[in-house]
Amino acid sequence: MLGILGVAASNYLYYLSIQRTNVATAIILQYTAPVWVLIYTVARGLQRPTLKRVAAVGLAVTGIALIIGIFGSGGFRLDTIGVLAALGAAFSFAFYNIGGHSILARYDRWTVLLYVILSASLFWIIVNPPWKIVAAHYSGNQWLFLLLFSLISVLAPFSLYFAGLQHLEPTRAIVVSCLEPVFSIVIAAAVLDEVMRPQQTIGIVLVLVAIVVVQLPDRRLHEEITLVEPME
Repeated sequence: MLGILGVAASNYLYYLSIQRTNVATAIILQYTAPVWVLIYTVARGLQRPTLKRVAAVGLAVTGIALIIGIFGSGGFRLDTIGVLAALGAAFSFAFYNIGGHSILARYDRWTVLLYVILSASLFWIIVNPPWKIVAAHYSGNQWLFLLLFSLISVLAPFSLYFAGLQHLEPTRAIVVSCLEPVFSIVIAAAVLDEVMRPQQTIGIVLVLVAIVVVQLPDRRLHEEITLVEPME
């Protein structure tokens, strides 16, 4: 379920949303995931809706909205399928944060990662069988790009994220994941000489503040979700 409803679904629905709307719409809707994680954990009694957690989630979502510039000319572009896909990606993202933390508390990280990636791969083999891929007649360079993309953008990030989920409860982990669009803007500015607008700078600061706030220890409350040391 984590592989199909979490990893496979979140990636596919995110790309579908970009195709039907635009990057800004897809990102801001997908990154409502911290809100859904917080609502779920509070509803299940796994966490308390402390001011710190609520403020961190609010700051993170607001910061991302400023970073991607939804208030400017490149803001929301609404499309029913695209919006539903982005919300589906948010729910899938939230699902594998909550489910992943629970499973990683009981099983070795690499075993979990193996089964998650394997199940997602088998799912796509059924949906998009190998002969369809062969019929696309990709060039050698295209195959090389796909290989590097899968290693750098899928395998490595999920390996690191699952490692983080062993040490952080879901709300903290998913708020930290909001650094993704921050790095995108910073790298684009450093490597591609793109101009970083003032509102993007403010958004980056808000995301960083959210990450610091959500990591602050509760003085009066013990963590409701048991954390475990990584199993190696």
